[in-house]
Amino acid sequence: MYNIIPLVLILLGLLVIITIILRKFPALTALDVENMPEEKEARVKERIVSNRLKRNIVKFSSKFLKVWRFGSDKLTLLLKSGYEKLHELKDNYKLADSVKKGTQDDKIKELLKLANEQLNEEFYDKAEKTLIEVIGLNSKSLEAFELLGDLYFKTKKYNESLQTYEHVLKLMEESPDANKEAEIYFVVSLINKEKENIEQGLKEIEKALAVMPNNPRYLDTKLELGIMKKDKELCQQTLEKLKEVNPDNNKLVELEETIENL
Repeated sequence: MYNIIPLVLILLGLLVIITIILRKFPALTALDVENMPEEKEARVKERIVSNRLKRNIVKFSSKFLKVWRFGSDKLTLLLKSGYEKLHELKDNYKLADSVKKGTQDDKIKELLKLANEQLNEEFYDKAEKTLIEVIGLNSKSLEAFELLGDLYFKTKKYNESLQTYEHVLKLMEESPDANKEAEIYFVVSLINKEKENIEQGLKEIEKALAVMPNNPRYLDTKLELGIMKKDKELCQQTLEKLKEVNPDNNKLVELEETIENL
């Protein structure tokens, strides 16, 4: 009997505790854990750390890209410089070998060949240096002066180009060549067109046409200069001539419309 009493008391205590818990359970289930100060602080800290990590990644990526671009540019310049140095060494070797084997004429021939290669590869500074070396060996080298005039024209050094071609024409007085002279006059006309010296350009192209009156390129240039001058009569005459010598020219209709609108 006495042993049962403690057991009953224990059971009663448990019943009281369970009753209290059941009464409080709805309040516990309604508790918003996420809005508790401790939980909020933990989530804020997590968000701050995450955002900082993202910023650091973006910042590092940006710096890495800048360093990569800088390195790429430097590497490109280095490789280009190295390529040009190798090319120069190859040129020097070829010239040295040429000098050993041949005469001054052979050297000039090799230098002119080299200059043409340099022009084709657009190494204009090197080509100019090579051509000046040729002129130093032969001050009457027509080919060297013609190439030099072409080089200056391509690099838009129009004054130097004009002076060079004028010198070519003087050199040609010793051994005239009408067709070559006409071509020089044509190029000089083009240079004046680029400089917008229209009247001088027309004078030079007329000299070329005096030698080769049916050359389509010469007539086309004369027509372009006439359009720049807005000389409708000159343009119409030139267009008629161009139709005769080059009836398949695809630009004829367009040119005719341009002249009509002058």
